[in-house]
Amino acid sequence: MNLNLPNLTYDYNALEPFIDEQTMRIHHDLHHAGYIAKLNATLQENPSLLDRDLIDLMKNLKSLELSEKDESSIINNGGGHLNHSLFWQILGPKKEINEELKDRIKTTFGSIESFKEEFDNVASLRFGSGWAWLVDSNKTLKIYSTPNQDSPYLTGDTPIIGLDVWEHAYYLKYQNRRPEYIEAWWNVLKVI
Repeated sequence: MNLNLPNLTYDYNALEPFIDEQTMRIHHDLHHAGYIAKLNATLQENPSLLDRDLIDLMKNLKSLELSEKDESSIINNGGGHLNHSLFWQILGPKKEINEELKDRIKTTFGSIESFKEEFDNVASLRFGSGWAWLVDSNKTLKIYSTPNQDSPYLTGDTPIIGLDVWEHAYYLKYQNRRPEYIEAWWNVLKVI
C-alpha cells in the first residue's frame, strides 16, 4: 500500500469564517501530507505490511511483531492519516444531516445540546495535543479524547466524529482560545 493525501471535497476557503484558508492549507497540505510520507516510509521498511488495510493494521497493531520505533510510527502517522481523513470528510460548507446519527445521539445523550455540551467539555479538557471523539464502541456511542494522533481504531472503536484539538488546527485564527475554536467548529461539522 502506498497511501496518498486525499483531496478535499471543498475549497480551502469554504469553511471561513470559522476555519480560515491559511490554516486549511497548512493543516491539509503540510501536516496531513507529512503523516502520510512518514507512514509510507515505515511501511516500505516493513514489506509484510504493504498489503494490509490501514484500519485493520491499526486494530491489530499490538499483535504484530514490530520494533518499538515502527509501532510508534504507525500509531502516530497511521493515526494522523486516518484521523485527518475523517476530519476532512465530516467538515463542509453545507450541512448534510445524518438523521440516523442524530437519533442515536439523542437516544444516548438525551439531546443534541447535551451531546454538544459533553463533547465540548472533553475537547476543552484534552491537555496538550489530541482529539475529541464520538465513537461507536460495540454499538454504543461514547465520547472520549485521545492524546496525540492515537486513533480509536487502536482500541477497536470506530470513530464517527473527530475534532482535532492540536494547536495546528486552530492557532493561526484562535491562538490560545481553544473553546472559541470548538464553538466555531460546530458550524462546519456537516453531519449533525
